[in-house]
Amino acid sequence: MNTRVLIVDDSSAMRAFVRATLEENGEVDVTEARTGFEALKILPRDQFNLVIVDINMPDINGLELISLMRKSDRYQQTPLLIITTEATARDRERGLNLGANDYLVKPFTPEQLLESIAKLGAPVKNP
Repeated sequence: MNTRVLIVDDSSAMRAFVRATLEENGEVDVTEARTGFEALKILPRDQFNLVIVDINMPDINGLELISLMRKSDRYQQTPLLIITTEATARDRERGLNLGANDYLVKPFTPEQLLESIAKLGAPVKNP
């Protein structure tokens, strides 16, 4: 069974980069959302093994999305990875305190992304 991953980022280039990295390194089914609001419409329809979220997005931002997901029984334990340009220790602490499992600052390499995912125990293999 393939790993189900939801990528939530308003940047189509970043979504494509993350998707390509995941698809090259594991058996994954990737779903993409451009906004937190779009993600909230997708989440009830499926069960994901990993959710990768940007912080800065229109309408519902990544931090709000993480907070809402952690209140849901369905996604309380799902590994959540923040990918963002917000690089301060305060930003990182805020994201992790809301329930993210790891925090990766853009730009990052495919190897850094896979390392972070491996730390979360999400079933995407590292090359």
